[in-house]
Amino acid sequence: MSQPTGPATDQLTMPTTAVRRAAEADLPELVRLRALLFENLGGEYFNPSSQEDDWRRELAAVLEEKLTTEAARIFVVDGEQGLAACGIGTVEQWFPGPHNRNGRVGHVIGVVTDPRYRRRGHSRAIMRALLDWFRTQEASRVDLYASSEGEPLYRDLGFVDHPDPALYWRP
Repeated sequence: MSQPTGPATDQLTMPTTAVRRAAEADLPELVRLRALLFENLGGEYFNPSSQEDDWRRELAAVLEEKLTTEAARIFVVDGEQGLAACGIGTVEQWFPGPHNRNGRVGHVIGVVTDPRYRRRGHSRAIMRALLDWFRTQEASRVDLYASSEGEPLYRDLGFVDHPDPALYWRP
């Protein structure tokens, strides 16, 4: 049986999302995307009424430091204007135990896509890049906190309920 060809099948083909490591020039856009993440999460916890913009300056300083450390990775997808999406991962050395053989724990510190670029596979591509990086860092577990919108993606990538309760993934 032959495979269908022509314009109808071309519409089903999604372009490959190009994920790259963030650079210093991306800092303003990374801060913008992180602010979007907190706005979308809503509630007093993520958007306190006494909030000042100082956190954005602090965030920019920490992001700049983390761009060059081996204990963190910031991946981005470029949009037509600015960044379309970003995701941050860190690895920490904890104490080994029977549930964490080498003590190396990865954390996904938020994956966010600009609303103009959603439903194009950017978050999935960033998560795959982060999971590949966690493997190279020999993380024995990766933890994250999932929004209700992001939870189906994370579960599809292999994350399960954490006993604490959070989500985790084992490479």
